Amino acid sequence: MRNNLRYNNNQIDGIDRHILHTLVDDARTSTAEIARKVALSPPSVAERIKRLEEAGIITGYTATIDPKALGLELTAWIRIRPLPGQLDKVADILKTLAAVVECDRITGEDCFVARAHVKSVGELEALIDEIIPYAMTNTSLVQSSPVARRLPPILPKDLNAKAD
Repeated sequence: MRNNLRYNNNQIDGIDRHILHTLVDDARTSTAEIARKVALSPPSVAERIKRLEEAGIITGYTATIDPKALGLELTAWIRIRPLPGQLDKVADILKTLAAVVECDRITGEDCFVARAHVKSVGELEALIDEIIPYAMTNTSLVQSSPVARRLPPILPKDLNAKAD
C-alpha cells in the first residue's frame, strides 16, 4: 500500500524525521518513549510509524552485528566484471555466497561491487574462486571505516528543521 498521499515526493515533516532518527538509533525504542521525545500521544506515533511503513519509507527493523565479534576478521570489497554472457550467472552465484553481505549492480567497467566478511585470506581466496570461472575480479581489503552506514543527508536530525 505504497500510495499514501501524505508521503508523495518524500515530503515528511520534522516529527516523522525525528521518529525515523530515533528508530535508526535504536529500533527497539518503545512507541511510548518516541511519543515523549516528539510530544505526541503513543497512538499518534504508532499511526505515523504505520504510515511510514506503508509508504515504504521504513522497510524493516534489524540488529547491527560486528563481523569481527563473529571471527570474521577481514572485510573486502570485490569489483566484479562478468565474462560475456555470464551476467545472470554471476548474479545468481553472488546471491548464494553467505560471506557476501551486500552487492550492487553498478555502471562502469565492472558490473557488480560486493562487500564480503571472511575469517581469513584463505577464505577470501575460496570465495573469489567461486566467482572467477564466470567473471574477472578486483579485490580491496578494508583497513577501517571512517564513515559508518548512516541516513542520507535529506533527513536532518533536528526536529525543527524544515524539509528541503
